[in-house]
Order: sequence, then C-alpha cells, then structure tokens
Amino acid sequence: MGLFGGSKDPEALIYQAMTLMDSRQPKAAISLFKKALKNDPKNVTALYNQGLALNQLKKYQDAISCFDQVIEINPKDAPSYNNRAIAMAETGNADDAMSYYNKAIKADPKYAAAYYNKGVLLDRQLKHEEALNCLEEAIRIEPTKTNPLFYKGIVLGKMQKHERALNCFENVYRANRNHLDALFHTGVELAQLNKHEKAIVVFDKVLVKFGRNINVVYAKARSKAALNEIEESLSLLKEAVKHSKTIKTWALEDELFGRFIDDPEFESIVR
Repeated sequence: MGLFGGSKDPEALIYQAMTLMDSRQPKAAISLFKKALKNDPKNVTALYNQGLALNQLKKYQDAISCFDQVIEINPKDAPSYNNRAIAMAETGNADDAMSYYNKAIKADPKYAAAYYNKGVLLDRQLKHEEALNCLEEAIRIEPTKTNPLFYKGIVLGKMQKHERALNCFENVYRANRNHLDALFHTGVELAQLNKHEKAIVVFDKVLVKFGRNINVVYAKARSKAALNEIEESLSLLKEAVKHSKTIKTWALEDELFGRFIDDPEFESIVR
C-alpha cells in the first residue's frame, strides 16, 4: 500500500507525485498524475506537472498535449507556453518554439524563464545580439538568478567580447562558489585575453574541486603551451588525448599548439 493508502483523492496523489518529481522519479510521478486526472481531468496542476515529467523523459509530443490542455483551460498560463516551446525546440521545431516563447512573454511580460529560453534558442540560431537582448531582460526581471548571467557570458564569448564575458563568469562564481562551470569559463576567458598565468591558477582550482576533467586538462595544456612550458603542456595534452580522441583534432587545429607541429612528441600524441 502506498504513502496515501491507495487514496484516489487527486490532491493527495498530486502531492505524492510532486514528491517523486523532487526526487527525480518522473516516470513514477506520471503514473500518479494520470490517476489524479482520472478523477479530475481538468486539474491544471496535474496536467502541467505531468507535462514537465514527460519533457524530462523526452516524450515531447505527449508533453505538448498536456501543456495544450492547460492552455485551453487558462490561455494566460505563461509557464505552459514556455515548456511547450521547450518541447518543440527539442524536436527541432525552432520556428514554432520561438512563437510559443513569444506567447509566454505576451501572457506574462515579467516571466523571466521565457526570455531566458528564447535567448538560448536565438543563440543556437547564431542570432547572438538578439539572444543577448533576451538574456538581459531575464536578468533585469530576476537579477538574483545566475543562469541568464552565465549564458550571457557564453554568448559574449562566442562574440569575441571576452572582457565582458569574463565579467559575467566572475560575477556568477562570486554569487555561487559551487558553480564550477562559471569558474572554468573564467579561466577560458582569461586565456582568451592572453592572461595565461591567471588562467592556469583558475584551472588548477577547478581540477582540485572537480577532479581530472579532461576539458579542463586540455585548457590548462593550451595555456602552458602559450607560456612556452612545453614539457608540461605536452604531458597534459597526452593525458587529455588518452580520454578523448576528439582532443587530437582540437590540438591539430589550435594555433597555440601550432609551434609544436614539427615536434616528434607532439606528433606521436596527436597522430
């Protein structure tokens, strides 16, 4: 017998399902949401959260159906428009996804998540300036959230605006000392600004906290190469290549390793 003794009460079932969602058990949660909906077919809490669970399981068409039912009941439900758009973007339907992000924003102009997700999609479409505008609006609405600021740094880095990107990542890490991606990208941007000694200090900090992450090892190898610390650079590159053959391609195309192109040890690592 379950937590609620086999209760058919929709609210009790939804509560139990939400507990399962919190513990990352979306499949089990969906079963309870369905039971709740048998007794209360228009329960928007069950419909919406079932849609979220289905999105987590990558059952995007089923998720869309749930969000559509919520929207039919409440046409002003911005989160449902937003999560419907996420499902469409994941299935490759970018144009309709953009349309639904816009519908979410129209339904609630202060709904930061829609601006953030729209910005991410615009970035994927290489519309970086438009992406920045959306991310900055998300930051304006919810200045304490770090995700939009972090992604703003990613976009600025792609735009070669490395000082501004660095500022974003430093601020994210200052706000959350457990945000190792922000710390890593701080190092990446320092390297892009040719501040390789400072970058190495950052990469070492990430490696201590995160373990021997291969992307970080490779990034440190690049900075060691830039500082002409050849022996250590090649040792790190060899370690990275052992775990990922893709890094061979990166190294061959990386101008920082160009000086080693005739070095026999470098050749033995990347060939």
